[in-house]
Amino acid sequence: MSDNRPYWNMEMEQMLNTPQMEKLQLERLRTMLARLKANAPFYAELMRNNHLEPEKLSSFAEFKEKIPLFNKQSLLELVERYEGDFLRVLDDIMPVMVDDLDYMATTTGTTGVPTPYPMTNFDIQNLWGESMVRGAWRAGLRAEDRMLFCFALSMVVAGVTLMMGLQKLGCMAIPVGAEAKSERILLMQKLFRGTFYVGTPSLAEYLIEQSPKIIKKEVGELGLRALILGGEPGAGIPALKQKLESAYGCRIYDAGAGFGFSCDHDEYQGMHWVADDLAYYELVDPDTKEPIPLEDGARGEAVFTTLVGDGFVWMRQSMGDIHQVFTEPCPCGRTGFRYKVVGRADDMLKVKGVMVYPSHIKGVINEFVPRVTGELRIILDEKPPRVVPPLKLRVEHAADLSPAEIEALENEIGTAMSRRLKIKPKIIWAEPGSLERSHYKGKVFEKNYQ
Repeated sequence: MSDNRPYWNMEMEQMLNTPQMEKLQLERLRTMLARLKANAPFYAELMRNNHLEPEKLSSFAEFKEKIPLFNKQSLLELVERYEGDFLRVLDDIMPVMVDDLDYMATTTGTTGVPTPYPMTNFDIQNLWGESMVRGAWRAGLRAEDRMLFCFALSMVVAGVTLMMGLQKLGCMAIPVGAEAKSERILLMQKLFRGTFYVGTPSLAEYLIEQSPKIIKKEVGELGLRALILGGEPGAGIPALKQKLESAYGCRIYDAGAGFGFSCDHDEYQGMHWVADDLAYYELVDPDTKEPIPLEDGARGEAVFTTLVGDGFVWMRQSMGDIHQVFTEPCPCGRTGFRYKVVGRADDMLKVKGVMVYPSHIKGVINEFVPRVTGELRIILDEKPPRVVPPLKLRVEHAADLSPAEIEALENEIGTAMSRRLKIKPKIIWAEPGSLERSHYKGKVFEKNYQ
């Protein structure tokens, strides 16, 4: 097939978000539930207790009624039931045995027990990798390209398994990894001239500072054609998107928080859900967990159900992300409804009843670059979500600002926060370069209560 075709999978991607696709989804869901009933004791018991017979499943409404959400708390309860034996937990919830797995990945586990991503080669090639290849193809990644792969390679799901999946395209991988730190990342880029950066936005932002110091070149001189970013908010924050695209001189793409990938429209449109045939997407109310209709502009907690797969099997799995969906056609002309990540439920703050997410705060701060560096910390004196006002922010100002300029900047930021987010923060200024940078996910909170 032609390298100029609009979609990697011309058959499936043209069917996204159509009645034909919904029929295929229901058929595949019945098949997956039957596998779980036969091989996964946790789900077999659940279906038996809730009188769900996979072959007779009538609708997604019945599925939602009889299969409850599975989240971090659900996983923790299973781990406790089996006295910390993670392998027994996996055998309980997968349609294959642990011995059938080929790879294990996890989340970082910064909030407790890491969420596992057990995978067979089928999962890597035909579920996880397939969905990301569809997005990367839309971004222009082709067989002749070279990926400067900068996600952490130590266990995280965006690491080795993602790199292997993306190689379905036939491109070269330069697996330097975030662990290598900026000096080696830049050296590898200098030697092998990657055309696509794949990694976190915070690392891409850090390299803007480091490249002139280490290799005496601006990042715009590195020869990258595009940046594929994920693992944290950033590419969807307009001010940060503009900063990165201006510095690198190329388009950036947002990926993740599900099987999604942003398009090349000048204005960020959210991420296109590119995997209807591979996974079923729904929204629920964050408090009641009741389903929310997938209508244009709807907001809720995102829930995923994989329709194919061996180890990487989710049944109404929530990762705690709050999404807003857009079902109207995208101006880019590509298929798939879109979603924007509003924030993580775990990261939400309440200041005098106003709900605020770190990505919103970072978005406002980045509007004041270059008078600020873009680095900040949200200072928490008590366990969230409740924050006794004012919300305290530690913000790096740019070099060589006079006291009068800093004072004026503080007033401008306060006004912008009040207008946009309905909060009036207390700004605590930090010298440029004084806040620790991360090669992994960017640090957001400074927790004084721990």
